[in-house]
Amino acid sequence: MQVSSPPTPSVPAILLPLPDPNVPEGVCPRRTRQEIDLLLLAIEALDLLGAEAILAAAQELDLKSVIPNRVVLWKLRATNPLRRNSQRRPLSLTEGKALVVITCHLARRLTVRVRQLLFAHEQYVEKEVTPEQYIGGLANYLERFRAHFRSRMNPKRSAVVVYNSDEKLNELALSLLSQLLFCTGTAGNQRLWSSLFDGEVV
Repeated sequence: MQVSSPPTPSVPAILLPLPDPNVPEGVCPRRTRQEIDLLLLAIEALDLLGAEAILAAAQELDLKSVIPNRVVLWKLRATNPLRRNSQRRPLSLTEGKALVVITCHLARRLTVRVRQLLFAHEQYVEKEVTPEQYIGGLANYLERFRAHFRSRMNPKRSAVVVYNSDEKLNELALSLLSQLLFCTGTAGNQRLWSSLFDGEVV
């Protein structure tokens, strides 16, 4: 008697242009998981409704088969090893691609705001104004990012201890803004996806 195997889940069409890198065990490496989650954290610091926007984007981009609800989204983001409630489950390449496509989709929506904040930062640097003296949108973004990071990351992790000051967290928040801008251009999905595996491919 022939036994039929279960159907293979189909990959959402929007993920097909992203290649499968040759990585150990065919799952997203530690650094990849960490960077994706931090970029989403930056989006949440930019947009007060960022968490809801991530779920809405999953639906808009027809990624509900990968991220059907809030619980699954939390589990995927909790594969970031820096999190307080980090999950030991792997992040599959398909799941990683879905989060990258959502990140780029939301970054494009926030392009104007990201550019404004980076421009404001350049102006402050030119005038030798320190981050403690920043006001307005950039100050609000940095404050929210620091709060999100400290509430969600495990302070006992050595990689988190590195960010034990406002200065270090501000630097991280600003570098993530630049990364988000990097996602907004042509082929942003492919560019971000490839960058997450620099030095990781075997």
